[in-house]
Amino acid sequence: MSTRCSTGIPGLDDILQGGLPAGHLFLFEGEPGTGKTTLGIHFLLAGMEAGESGLYVTLSETAAELRDVASSHGWELDKTGIDIFELVSPDQLGPDAEQSILHPAEMELNETVQGVMSRVQGTRPSRIVFDSLSEMRLLAQDPLRYRRQVLALKHFFARSNCTVLMLDDLSDTAGDMQLRSIAHGVVCLQQTVGQYGSDKRFLRVAKMRGIAFRSGEHDFTLTTGGIEVFPRLIAAEHHKAFTPENASTGNAALDTTLGGGLARGSNTLFVGPSGVGKTTTAIACVHAALQRGEKAAYFLFDEGLGTLMPRAKALGYELETHTESGRLLLNALDPAEVSAGEFTARVRRSVERDGARAVVIDSLNAYLQAMPGSKFLLLQMHELLTYLNQRGVMTILVLGQHGVLGQGRMDIDLSYLSDSVVLFRYFEAQGKLLKAISVTKSRTNRHATSIHEFRLGAKGVEVGVALTDFEGVVPGVGRYAGDIALLSDGDAR
Repeated sequence: MSTRCSTGIPGLDDILQGGLPAGHLFLFEGEPGTGKTTLGIHFLLAGMEAGESGLYVTLSETAAELRDVASSHGWELDKTGIDIFELVSPDQLGPDAEQSILHPAEMELNETVQGVMSRVQGTRPSRIVFDSLSEMRLLAQDPLRYRRQVLALKHFFARSNCTVLMLDDLSDTAGDMQLRSIAHGVVCLQQTVGQYGSDKRFLRVAKMRGIAFRSGEHDFTLTTGGIEVFPRLIAAEHHKAFTPENASTGNAALDTTLGGGLARGSNTLFVGPSGVGKTTTAIACVHAALQRGEKAAYFLFDEGLGTLMPRAKALGYELETHTESGRLLLNALDPAEVSAGEFTARVRRSVERDGARAVVIDSLNAYLQAMPGSKFLLLQMHELLTYLNQRGVMTILVLGQHGVLGQGRMDIDLSYLSDSVVLFRYFEAQGKLLKAISVTKSRTNRHATSIHEFRLGAKGVEVGVALTDFEGVVPGVGRYAGDIALLSDGDAR
């Protein structure tokens, strides 16, 4: 088995299942702004931590510009010992220089290649970043000469036992396929520009000889501090044994309606129009888990913490002490700024690192906005829910419907992915706008098929007896034909 070199980015090492095979040449390609330079610095810094010397060969930037890039992430290259070889010298930028910085003459190309070889022979680095190939392509002008020079560098680096990252900004795609065939591995960095919100970045391993790797697109972010890569979730890799059991919602009547409570290792979808009580019911279930001494993670897309916490407290659910103790992990997210891969990584951290046994995603409508399309939402949501189920987590999903009364339209139908579905409804009765709750599906428990009145009161969630004297509750227009007391009358619990 070949020795692996860490890229300095844990997520990318995970995708490569250990890092890059040592002693080979790799191509990292992407348009300007995708993070190639930052990735190259990550790679060299990881080498320095492992006791390996590094060389950064820059043709497209000056050494000062490279240091500025590193400094913006909090890295001081002068203190790390990384050698910077600047092929664009100050003399070439002076008033006596010719009309272009890099001349297309064959002599200039040979001098460039020989300069790199001489620096490598003099410093004997273990890791090299070559930035960028577009300048060499301009010098060569001819694809054959370009390929020949890259091959010469490859063989030279191999004899010198160097692991090399060659960066290409794709300014000219004429030689890309030739270079891909030469490289031991190819990683493509891309970014998409949405109509609103920040740009989304992702990478894909197009080729990697001799090792297994995770294929497909993997989201990553480029922020102050460097690059963070979020490997695509494969649920089958994360199975963990757990004891199947039902967890109480904190309300005996709701537990009975659900057939014993919320099953661990399953997910439950709360669906209904805005304001009907989906979020409050989710809070009640989380509060019950916290009271049992469990940890919970609440991912909030729609509402801010400034309104959620006071509302929960007014209904009798004290959450502040649990957030202060670290048992409740509240995550208020901006769907315009968070990619699907980053969100999945946050959920995984809450489960694997923080030990959360209950997870709430509120709401899927806002989560949808973070995705490039409903097709991807379904695929990624399926993997995420399967992962949570296999870890024995009790998961609650909140999905809003458009419209207040009746069968509102949903942004997307996730009912078939859910193990249980709890339907919330408004209905009109006795001149009042009331609420009803029912369980329409459960793969784990024998649930009740009856419809119950539902109310949010001073004691939190209240569930009444079955509305056997009502018809038309689900469509939203209840027809009363009996004498069963309602929760609003204060006679039923």
